[in-house]
Amino acid sequence: MVDHLKIAVVCSSNQNRSMEAHNFLSKKGFNVRSFGSGNQVKLPGPSQDRPNIYEFGTPYEVMYSDLLNKDKNLYTQNGILHMLDRNRRIKSSPERFQDCPEKFDVIFTCEERVYDQVVEDLCGRTPLDNSTVHIINIDVQDNAEEATLGAFLIVKMATSLAAAEDLDNEIDELLQEFETDINRPLLHTIAFQ
Repeated sequence: MVDHLKIAVVCSSNQNRSMEAHNFLSKKGFNVRSFGSGNQVKLPGPSQDRPNIYEFGTPYEVMYSDLLNKDKNLYTQNGILHMLDRNRRIKSSPERFQDCPEKFDVIFTCEERVYDQVVEDLCGRTPLDNSTVHIINIDVQDNAEEATLGAFLIVKMATSLAAAEDLDNEIDELLQEFETDINRPLLHTIAFQ
C-alpha cells in the first residue's frame, strides 16, 4: 500500500517535471501534490527573452486557451499545449509550494536550486508538531524526455520508500542504494514541520 506516504513534488515555475511526476505517482496510487517554487508560472514564449508569464492559481484551461489563440502552431510544435492539456487533466491550476501549509512525508525536487528554496522555506516556518519531512533532490533536465525519465525514477524511489518499515531509520541506506543504481547524485535532508 503506497498511499500512506504523503508526497509533494516541487520543481521550477514551468511545472513540466513536477506535473509529469505527479501524473505517474498518482497512477501508482500515491497521495501526491505538485508545486512550482518560483514567483510566477513561466512558460516558453516566441523567444527566450519573451516567456509567457501567469500567476499561480491561473487555471491551466486559461493558459491553454491563451496560448492556442496566440500561436497554435508554435505552442503545438514546442509541446506546450500538450503539456498544458496533460496538466489540466491532473488538476485545475498550478500551485506555489511556499503558499501550501500542508505537511508531507517526502518532498521530491528536480533541481538543486529548487531543493534549496524548499529547505529554506521549511526552515523558516514555525513547526506545528515537529514531525519530519524528507526532502530529496534528483536532478532532472527540463525537457519532455527527461521529465518522463525523472518521473519513472521518482516513482521507483517513492515505491522503495513506501515499502520501508521504518522510513526514518532506513532512508539513508535506501537512498544510497538508489543513487548507486541510477548513477545520479541525490541530495537529502530532513526538516521539521
